[in-house]
Amino acid sequence: MSSLIGKTMGALHSTPVRVGFLVIVVALAVYAVVSQWDDIVDALAGMSPLLLLGSLLAAVVYVLLTMLAWRVLLADMGTTLPPSAAFRVFFVSQLGKYMPGGVWNILAAAELGADHDIPRRRSVSVMAVTVIVSIVTGAALAVVTMPFASERLRDSYGWVSWTLPVFIIMLLPPVLNRLLALVLRLAGRPPLEHPVSWSGIGACTAWTLVAWAVAGVQVWLLAVGIGMTGSATTLALCIGGYAMAWTVGFLIVFVPAGAGVREGVLGLVLAGSLTAGGAVAVVLLSRVVLTVADLVMGGAGVLSVRRGRARTE
Repeated sequence: MSSLIGKTMGALHSTPVRVGFLVIVVALAVYAVVSQWDDIVDALAGMSPLLLLGSLLAAVVYVLLTMLAWRVLLADMGTTLPPSAAFRVFFVSQLGKYMPGGVWNILAAAELGADHDIPRRRSVSVMAVTVIVSIVTGAALAVVTMPFASERLRDSYGWVSWTLPVFIIMLLPPVLNRLLALVLRLAGRPPLEHPVSWSGIGACTAWTLVAWAVAGVQVWLLAVGIGMTGSATTLALCIGGYAMAWTVGFLIVFVPAGAGVREGVLGLVLAGSLTAGGAVAVVLLSRVVLTVADLVMGGAGVLSVRRGRARTE
């Protein structure tokens, strides 16, 4: 397995392979929007342009915050990237999550990070820990939301609450550093030079919680535009509901970027506050808005890479 991963990461070092990888992931992300175009147009009927724009801006801020959570953890583990370099590495690699398999964004981040002298094992470890932080904070918000959720949602996805203690234990630095050392040893890789610290985990957690809040605002603006009552209660429901949907979508790892699973969970969360058609419209628009945000930031990252190379030639 480690040999296969090593060969794959080596292949990504090739310029033609990198270009092909970017073409494929961008095409898949665009297809995610185009394939549902008729439904998107129907969902947009009657939507306030200002609310839609606000949702898109919130989506962009959300993905920026996830980058900051990753960057602060990367610094804690030994590499402080300038904001421009962090932007390029993170957002270009994140386009890989639209490919089936669930690991392409991690492999891409490791290979792009190597261009900035980041050891690949460090890049992979940082991505893995960032995901665990997202799961812990997302599951915690899901636990808070669960008492206010529908009975159907509790029956179908109440098990997410049971995973929280396990991931919290995994996230404790004394445990986490031993787990990372074990995985690296089994993969035949040297140990990490810098273990994860309590302050690093704390900073990453803080950025991630803010990111969940902004992601919830993105959903809430769309829901208000469709007909949900705008209140602090519905905002809290959207924040916790989106975090729960992402967590379930990640834990059910058989589809790229949680496609379908997250939408189903978020639809159940919104069902009590919107009509069935309204909930479907919000879920669909949220997926499209976040995909557009990924494409915008990933595209900006690709352009930044090309400009950087042009300056050095």
